Amino acid sequence: MNRKYLAGIAAASILTLSLTACGGSRGGGDDAAAEGGSNEGAKIGVAMPTQQSERWIADGENVKSQLEELGYEVDLQYANDDIPTQVSQIENMINGGVKALVIASIDGTTLTSVLDQAESQDIPVIAYDRLINGSDTVDYYTTFDNEEVGVQQATSLLIGLGILDADGKETGEKGPFDVELFAGSPDDNNAKFFWDGAIKTLQPYLDSGVLRVPSGQTDFEQAAILRWLPDTAQDRMEDLLTVGGGEQLEGVLSPYDGLSIGIISALTSGGYSADDLPVVTGQDAEVGSVKSIVAGEQYSTIFKDVRNLGKQAVTMVDALMKGEEPEVNDTETYDNGEKIVPSYLLESEIVTVDNYETALVETGYYTEDDLK
Repeated sequence: MNRKYLAGIAAASILTLSLTACGGSRGGGDDAAAEGGSNEGAKIGVAMPTQQSERWIADGENVKSQLEELGYEVDLQYANDDIPTQVSQIENMINGGVKALVIASIDGTTLTSVLDQAESQDIPVIAYDRLINGSDTVDYYTTFDNEEVGVQQATSLLIGLGILDADGKETGEKGPFDVELFAGSPDDNNAKFFWDGAIKTLQPYLDSGVLRVPSGQTDFEQAAILRWLPDTAQDRMEDLLTVGGGEQLEGVLSPYDGLSIGIISALTSGGYSADDLPVVTGQDAEVGSVKSIVAGEQYSTIFKDVRNLGKQAVTMVDALMKGEEPEVNDTETYDNGEKIVPSYLLESEIVTVDNYETALVETGYYTEDDLK
C-alpha cells in the first residue's frame, strides 16, 4: 500500500487530486491489489478509550470479532481514559507491525505526533465514533450522525414534557417548564455536535419562554462534563438544585446514559421521588439506563447500534487492505482542523418505554433476561 505512489498519481492530474480529496484514500489503491493480497491476515490495531463503559467494551469486542472472522489478527487495547496510556498503546501497535489503525480517541487533539509515526510507515488511520482533530493523517471516520443524535435527544425531551406529540408535532402546550442542560466532554469532538443539535431544537422554546433554565447555565462550557464522568454529573446536578432557587424541575437534557444515572441519583437524594422525577434523556441504550426507563425513572435514550458501527469500521479496514476505496456518505461535515475527513454516518433511534422491546430485544441487541 504505497501511499507515495498514490500521491504521485494524484499530483499528476487535477481531476484525480479532486477525487482523492473527496475520497481520502491514504492506504488504499491499485498497488495493494497488485501485491497479490499481501495484506491477507494482517495485524490491525484497535484502540478504545475505556472499559469503564459497557458501550466501549461492546464496541471493542464487535470490531475485534468481525475482523477476526475475516482472517485478520487484532491487537485490541483499552486505555481507561488515560491519554498517555492510549498514545503509548498506539505507538506499540505501530512498532508491532499493524497494517491499519482503528482509533476511538480519548482526546481527539492529542494524537498528532503518534499518528505522524503511522504516516511514516504507510499505516492508514480510521477514526472510530470520535473524530481525531489536528491531524491530516486521519484517512476515514465512521460514526453516527451526531448532530441528529442531539436533535433526537432534544426532541425526546420535548415529547416527554408534552410540548410535542409522539409524531413530533406541537401540541400547543405553553408551559413554562423548568429544565436544566448537560453536555458531554469538551475534549470529545462529538459532544459539541450533540449539543448543537439539541440546542438548535430547543432554542425556539427557550426564546418563547415555554422552556426556562433556572440556573441560567445555557452555554456549552457551563454544561460540559469532562470525560463523561457520572460522578461529575451527579455533583453538578446537586449544585444546580441549590442554585436553581428551589424550582421543581420538569426536564433534564442529558447527552449520555452514564450521566443520566448520576443525574437521577442527585435528583432522588435531593428529594425527588420516583413519581415526580423530571424527564431525563440519555444516549447509548446501556443496560442500566434501559432498566431505568422500564422502571419509569429515565425517560429516554438514543440507541446507536454499535454492531453496525463496528461492521462499518471493519468494512473500511477490509477495503483498505484490499487496495480499494472505502465507501463514504459524507465529505463535507467533519473538519478536523487540517482536512475534511471522509466519513460514513449511521442512523440512530429514540428509545422509550413504549418501543424498547421492538428496538432492543426484537433486534437481538439485548435479551429479555438482560433487562430484568
